[in-house]
Amino acid sequence: MKSSQTFKTVLLVLLSFAAYHYFFLNFKPIKIGLDKITQQGLISYVLTYLIIGIPIFTGTFFINKTTCFFRNLGLSLDVLPAIWTSLLFSTPMFVGGLIFFKFNQQIDIENLIAGTIIAGFMEELYFRGFLFGQLFRKTNLGFIPSILLGALIFASGHLYQSQIISELIGIFLITFSGAIFFAWLYVEWDYNLWVPIFTHTLMNLSWNLFEVDSSALGDFKANAFRGMTILTAILFTVLYKRKKGLKLRVNRQTLVLKKGI
Repeated sequence: MKSSQTFKTVLLVLLSFAAYHYFFLNFKPIKIGLDKITQQGLISYVLTYLIIGIPIFTGTFFINKTTCFFRNLGLSLDVLPAIWTSLLFSTPMFVGGLIFFKFNQQIDIENLIAGTIIAGFMEELYFRGFLFGQLFRKTNLGFIPSILLGALIFASGHLYQSQIISELIGIFLITFSGAIFFAWLYVEWDYNLWVPIFTHTLMNLSWNLFEVDSSALGDFKANAFRGMTILTAILFTVLYKRKKGLKLRVNRQTLVLKKGI
């Protein structure tokens, strides 16, 4: 890929995501305005995410006009394999929740749907499918430079969950690592965005179904089972690809810059 084309793509991705992020900062007033129209908070929540995502959708179209919009974002591949793999990956967190934590008796269904299904889908779509995905798939940039900005923004976006410095550091590191993990899954499962979407959703669901923590931090037990989930996903992915005779897409040749594309 020519350096000029890489530069144009990077510029378009950054400008599109900057516009999205500006609208995201106004998420609350947009949703409040929509609440007055729809009279239904969950519908307004979805509509708000779609409205602030207009720069993302526009950027995706202009980056590659000849390829299917959904394919560009990783949404055109099979859903069923993503469901069963994600269920397998997230099993340790649900087992740990059942054994060591109480069931959350104060679950609000709308908040649960918003914090699991909608958040999991939209965050993966905008951060992994677009910001990371377009940089890694459409330019010469390797995995590290492609994920760095998105991981920083993704992690920073979760810092509202605490005011204590030590907890803020922990939340940042955990969510930063999560961004890298979901991006890696996206790449290694042939850019099937449904894999990180369902994995992210199920991990959030486990966190909300049980009284684990009000933030993304969690205690030792919670993080031990979260770590097991991540380890399960990594080991299964590597072993599966070896069995199929497939090489890992993220390797020494694709970490910093990709050549010959």
